[in-house]
Amino acid sequence: MADNDSRAGLVYFTRQILDWTTSMHASHDAALQQAFDAPANAGMPSIQLAPSEAKLTEMLLKLAGARKVVEVGTLAGYSALRLARALPADGHVHTIEFDPKHAEVARSVIEKAQESKRITVHVGKGVDVLPTLEKHGPFCGIFIDADKESYDQYGRWAAKNLRKGGLLLGDNVFLFSNLLDDSPRAAAMRRFHEEAKAHFDTVCIPTPDGLLLGIRQ
Repeated sequence: MADNDSRAGLVYFTRQILDWTTSMHASHDAALQQAFDAPANAGMPSIQLAPSEAKLTEMLLKLAGARKVVEVGTLAGYSALRLARALPADGHVHTIEFDPKHAEVARSVIEKAQESKRITVHVGKGVDVLPTLEKHGPFCGIFIDADKESYDQYGRWAAKNLRKGGLLLGDNVFLFSNLLDDSPRAAAMRRFHEEAKAHFDTVCIPTPDGLLLGIRQ
């Protein structure tokens, strides 16, 4: 159930409640914890998905029966590990990272988790790398968590390269409360929402940062 306050944006969780529910439902084993800690340990920005949102993406892909997944925005490999865990033994994740140093950290994390055979890290701009992956498609899912000004381009690629029933997942789609601003970045994110609605059955899940979910029609 919901009430007028929660519909208007009031949330009923605190940091203590989030910590408790995370430990209950989205706890880490050693490999996931190493991946989650890797950005801070390597001097990178710690901007990876929160554990519960990462577990949610894993569960959604598992429910969709995903086998081949693309990620745009690897960082240190935490979300890539979560995505891989949704797939069968012969499944594969292609993840794209712009920063070569971040990509090296991710490869190390993935290797230590013994997932190198199921996760390939590609280095470059998402808009440049995505066309090179089309030969591996159609894909069962794409998770977008990268440069926000390119989300509309990533969404168009997803519409062309996801199988029917495939999942589109986009993080940070509230654009840090700036979604309705008069700026090129906000306009690109709004196009992502609008064009996703045209090709997918969509909902914007009101996580703290906003998570768009689309099912390819």
